[in-house]
Amino acid sequence: MQPVRILILGTGGMARNHAEAFAAIPGVTLVAGIDTRAEQLAAFQKAHNIPHGFASVQEAIAWGEFDAVTNVTPDAAHYATTLPFLAAGKHVLCEKPLATNAKDAQEMTAAAAQAGVVNMVNLSYRNVPALQHAAQMVRDGAIGTIRHFEASYLQSWLTQPAWGHWDKEPQWLWRLSTKHGSKGVLGDVGIHILDFATFIAGMDATQVSCLLQTFDKAPGGQIGEYVLDANDSATMQVRLANGALGTVAATRFATGHLNDLRLRLYGQTGGLEVTFEKAVSHLRACLGEDIHTGTWRDVECPAVPTIYQRFIAAIRGESPADPDFARGAALQRLLDRAVDSADQDGKLLAV
Repeated sequence: MQPVRILILGTGGMARNHAEAFAAIPGVTLVAGIDTRAEQLAAFQKAHNIPHGFASVQEAIAWGEFDAVTNVTPDAAHYATTLPFLAAGKHVLCEKPLATNAKDAQEMTAAAAQAGVVNMVNLSYRNVPALQHAAQMVRDGAIGTIRHFEASYLQSWLTQPAWGHWDKEPQWLWRLSTKHGSKGVLGDVGIHILDFATFIAGMDATQVSCLLQTFDKAPGGQIGEYVLDANDSATMQVRLANGALGTVAATRFATGHLNDLRLRLYGQTGGLEVTFEKAVSHLRACLGEDIHTGTWRDVECPAVPTIYQRFIAAIRGESPADPDFARGAALQRLLDRAVDSADQDGKLLAV
């Protein structure tokens, strides 16, 4: 088994998930971490038995004793921190979104291709068994030609403190501030539901119309250094490559839904419903004779490897690198066009 040495860039909340997941894979070793905050870096190293720590990307590259990087920095840092590792010939798994605009995302994609390294973006809901099985059913022609879909990503952390007090904790407040790199709910979770829908459908979006809304959440629209100007809710109309139409919604104000994704996909010979609610995925289908009575039945879905396992397998040449930077860049183009549409009061735009 080919050994793989991992460097973790960033030591925030998601970094713990990365560290634990990679450490559990046979033949994988966590060898270094990077963070400008010395105390936090030291604590992270101790917690995960990581021997080396660096204050900068440049220091880590000069050391060089690693094979791959998992980039768990905030969204706005992905572009600047990923490019040096690609130039150094290191494999990279980058948190989503790949970048904060399509131009940067495309440059990262081109740099990864030129470097010839494994490059993947952490669209974490690709780990959902129901998503993968539904996508395979569509590829196999189970529901025929797709004509319509409905998709939503519903969160409620702006209406309740189940995950923490959003108005007091920086881990949440930065997500509400464009100055701190946030693209709002559209960039944070909209990217997931757009991938969810178009990946299962097996088609890219060709047109999008979008409306965005930011709600008053604090006096003067600001808490400390955080100006709360990022969008809180997004609604989209999307046309797919074959002309199928769909609606996509994302919000942080869906009271009663902590973190729920839903997709209904309708074809000429059947329908599929994919849900991910309370961390459990579920697939239902209406197929064959059932379409005459509108009867929906549960579909068993086999477990699937995680993004971390797939990244290591791709490095070892055992499976394709999917989703890769090219997919991340395509989604970023769609997100950018959605923002352009919202700036024009929902005008329908080509992607």
